[in-house]
Formats: sequence, structure tokens, C-alpha cells
Amino acid sequence: MKVRGSNELAPDQPSPSPSPLEKERRLGTRTVKQGSRESMSSAKIHPTAIIDPAARIANDVEVGPFSIVGPQVTIGEKTIVQSHVVIEGDVTIGIGNFIGHGAVIGAPPQDVSFSPDRKTKVEIGNDNIIREYCTIHRGTVEGSATKIGDKNFLMSGAHIGHNCEIGNNVVIANNCLLAGYVRVDDGAFLGGGSTFHQFMRIGRLVMVQGSSAFGKDLPPFVIAAERNHVFGLNVVGLRRAGFSTVERDEIKSAFKLVYLTGLNIGQALEKAATMKFGAAAREFLDFVSNAKKRGICPFKRGSREDTLA
Repeated sequence: MKVRGSNELAPDQPSPSPSPLEKERRLGTRTVKQGSRESMSSAKIHPTAIIDPAARIANDVEVGPFSIVGPQVTIGEKTIVQSHVVIEGDVTIGIGNFIGHGAVIGAPPQDVSFSPDRKTKVEIGNDNIIREYCTIHRGTVEGSATKIGDKNFLMSGAHIGHNCEIGNNVVIANNCLLAGYVRVDDGAFLGGGSTFHQFMRIGRLVMVQGSSAFGKDLPPFVIAAERNHVFGLNVVGLRRAGFSTVERDEIKSAFKLVYLTGLNIGQALEKAATMKFGAAAREFLDFVSNAKKRGICPFKRGSREDTLA
């Protein structure tokens, strides 16, 4: 004879009404504890997602199946996190971001000297698209951060190493690899499969051809390709960015002074100091003057010079 447990219902006993939590699970959402209070969130959290109760999730965030969000994570409004995403460590994500399947954000840096007890961060702005399987590692030095600005597009498989700084409106195509401390200024386009050495800087509106590799700095407004070579100016990009004819001509003059006159960098900068240039051309020259120890990528002799026309 079967003995019914104390929690088992008799055959004729009506089932209890589902709890609010059960109702939300059936709809594919979940109650999210925010801070010290628990409220019925309008966030669309898939029931298989694991959200730490201490995580701060805005009400209209979507989190897909099997994603994991850690206790130090903050996710802003209108952000979509797809399936199998891992967000761990101290990570702040702004408003209106899209994070694709399988992305990993906030993982420890790939630095053999890193200690797990260091407090480091990832800071992501607003309206970014981070496609599937991107990896973004947190900083390595105590108190430091990996930073991504606004309206950037990181395509599938891109890797952003520790302490990188990505500006705004940057496109990083599929399978690009950025080592630690790489800085990418606004409006740059990095072609697919390209690699970038640690501590290098990529200037504003630079266009990089796919499958290239760089270990030296890339001055603003240039087209770069192959291994550490500059091929000319991103004239189309300058036009689209609204640079005037005068500004474009001055940038071309500054470029030719640095790359095509036969002067070394020091001599070219000395001569530039005696010439009248506007803000855009000065941005190019200042970048060259402040380049890191490895210097700037050289001009590829025999390149098409119609990019300077």
C-alpha cells in the first residue's frame, strides 16, 4: 500500500495556483534581485540563465539561454545578451548593447603575472554590437580597466586583450586579435584576421586591410596593410567624416612631409613646426611626434599614390 507524503495531493484535491515566479518561468522570464530588494523584473531572463542575485540588471534587459552573469556585473537598459554568454568579474555594460552567442566578457587577463585577487574591470559604453564568440578580458594592473566606448561593432571572434581602449564608432572585423594595452581611436576600421602587438596605438579613421599584422603605431587617417606598412591616406574616409577640402589638403601635405620627402622623422617634425597647419594636420603630426618606442609604420615604397590625390 502506497503511503502519500505530507506534500502529496489527494487525487481529488485541486492543484494550487502557480506562484508568480512559476508564472514568469512559464513565460521565459525570471525574478531578479536588484540590490537589497527583490522585485518582479520586466527583464526577459531565460529560465536556464544563471544570474547572480547581486548582479544589477536593468528592467528591460534580455538574457538568453544558458548565459551566466556574475555578482559584480551591471547591465544597462535595452541591452540584449544572447545564449551561452559569460559575463564575469567587475563589468559595467551601458545602454542599448547587443552581445552575441558565446561571447565572454570580463574573464581574467592572459597575463602570467596576473593575480586573481587584483581588482580590475571592463567598462563598456552604449549602443555597441558585440557579435558571437568575442572575448573581452579585464585589466591586469590593480585598479585598471579594459574600456570600450560607444557605437562600436565587434564582429565574430574578435579578441580584445587586457587594458585595451577602444574609442567610438570603431569597426573590428572577424577574428581580429588585439594584444594587451592596444589603443584604437575613433572611427578606425580593422580588417578581418588582422593582429596587433601589445602597447601599440591605432589612430583616428585608420583603415586596416584584412589579414595584416602590426607592431608599430598607425598614424591617424592612413590606409595600412600587410606587415607594418602604410599605403596612403584614407581619402574616402576623410570625405565621409566631413573633412573639408582644405583640411584634406593639409593632411596630405603633412603625410608627404613625414613619408615622402626623404627626411627622417625628427627632421620632418622640425620642418613641420615652421609651417602653418590646421587642427587635423596637427593631429597627424602630433601622433607621429608622440609615437611609442617602436615608432610608426613606414610607407610601402611603390605603393599607389592615388590615395594622396
